[in-house]
Amino acid sequence: MASALRERDRRLARRLIAWGPPWLRRIGRAVEEAAEHTKLWWAAAGTMAVAGGRRGRRAAAAGVAAMAAAEVLSNGVVKRLYQRRRPPREWVPPEDLPDRPDSSSFPSGHTAAAVAFSGAVAPAWPAVGAVCGAAGVLVGAQRLHSGAHYPADVAVGGAIGLAGVALVRAAPRLLRRGAL
Repeated sequence: MASALRERDRRLARRLIAWGPPWLRRIGRAVEEAAEHTKLWWAAAGTMAVAGGRRGRRAAAAGVAAMAAAEVLSNGVVKRLYQRRRPPREWVPPEDLPDRPDSSSFPSGHTAAAVAFSGAVAPAWPAVGAVCGAAGVLVGAQRLHSGAHYPADVAVGGAIGLAGVALVRAAPRLLRRGAL
């Protein structure tokens, strides 16, 4: 069963990498640059904190905390425990090869950060959370289309992002109980 899922993951990755018109790759490069080192989310947090008043500061703090938790889980724990090669270089258009990371492809840390930030912002400021969520979907799609990740990498990155949100939302209750 695991080998069948792995094979489906590989076939879907190959299709997604090859799919789409040339302009989509140009947009993808801009999305990748914005998401690299979580620049997009830090910029969003700064903008919310400065322009959004108390609600903006609360949303920014929640987003950054969830993103940090997801980064630790994805890049600090899971990537170190599970090494997976990225999709084969021959599947990827030559213009996308120079930007491919050398680290384990599993899970997608970019997706984990995007989902965590967006998911934590949404309860505090739903409209901004929706905008961040749309940007997060673009980040996940770009990671697939560029050949940086397999679909399972992005899906698990999303799940880790949701775990980061859950940790941040549970933290006040756990602190009150003395569990943290």
